[in-house]
Amino acid sequence: MTNHAHTVTALPAARTPGCPFDPPQELSQAHEHGPISRLPFPGGHDGWLITGHQLARSVLGDPRFSSRQELMRSPFIDLGDIPAPAAPPGMFIMMDGAEHSRYRKLLAGKFTVRRMRLLTERVEQVTAERLDAMAASGPPADLVSAFAQPIPAIMICELLGVPATDRPFFQEHVATMFDEDAPEEDRYASHGAVHGYIATLVSAKRAAPTDDVLSDLTDTDLSEAELIGAAGLLLAAGMDTTSNMLSLGTFALLSDPRQVAVLLDDPGQAVEELLRYLSVVHRRPRVALEDVELAGHAVKAGDQVILALNTANRDPERFDAPGALDAGRSAIGHLAFGHGVHQCLGQQLARVELSTAYPALFTRFPSLRLAVPAEDIAIRPEAGDVIGVKSLPVTWDA
Repeated sequence: MTNHAHTVTALPAARTPGCPFDPPQELSQAHEHGPISRLPFPGGHDGWLITGHQLARSVLGDPRFSSRQELMRSPFIDLGDIPAPAAPPGMFIMMDGAEHSRYRKLLAGKFTVRRMRLLTERVEQVTAERLDAMAASGPPADLVSAFAQPIPAIMICELLGVPATDRPFFQEHVATMFDEDAPEEDRYASHGAVHGYIATLVSAKRAAPTDDVLSDLTDTDLSEAELIGAAGLLLAAGMDTTSNMLSLGTFALLSDPRQVAVLLDDPGQAVEELLRYLSVVHRRPRVALEDVELAGHAVKAGDQVILALNTANRDPERFDAPGALDAGRSAIGHLAFGHGVHQCLGQQLARVELSTAYPALFTRFPSLRLAVPAEDIAIRPEAGDVIGVKSLPVTWDA
């Protein structure tokens, strides 16, 4: 066993200029030295960076690595020795073991492949409505606000039973919560607004249940605080990740129009490749609960490990020519939804939305193209958990 690993001096906070779809160059360079590198954390704490596909998959499925929030440190700023708080009630992605599985068991049946496929017709209707609105307004349009944000927002709100009149409120506040450029006080205010609304909604569902996931959950042993937390997590995650996949994926397809015909021929396979290629949830943290050997290196109990999913999904030992977008390849085995007990609960819903929305967009607007130079498209900072575009101005032949 050796600890003479390559060292990455700091986790990159920005992508390489001119490469909007690629992981930061520092991550690719680190992977050239092996699947694991040392990553010192601010404040002098030891950490590790995993860029290899097989090793990342192994750690994601290993119960010796924890997702608990109170064990985590920021890879970007030194917060001193102030301990992180435990995950709030309902935020099960930041929990382990029985605590995590209790929530997972209650929710898993609500997001099965079969149930999500039954929603296809409704996704098609919502998508058609957004395309009609774009056509009526005429070019140009911001694809983020006109198309990529509303579709997942409407679908997750309908699943959870949020009244239609309240959905614009949600979309606005969730967008602010995840906007790294928004003032910190605005992000906190939006978080509070969403939390307060969900508390009111939970009370309403308890008093008068309707046919939706949140009403179903009120008939379980979840407390009021747990219901509010779980519902908030599902709403935010269901909107932000898929919205960024839709907009960044469209940007990638417009940058390589040859892939559009392949997408239209087999949307399901093309979506898996876009998920692999873009990996919008590009990074996941874990903490070792005990001493573990990883690829010949001694990871100590308490060491934090950053899994660079975007780089693992471009591991040449797993995928041929991984830096190329090839909508015709089989990308089965990618880690865009994670792996193991914490694998994304809403992945089947995301697949239905993506495999419906992409082909509908390019079928309705075959002349769709960027309305500004590609280099003017602003990418969300790498410091956030989800990568995407801030806006995507597009135009087409009316």
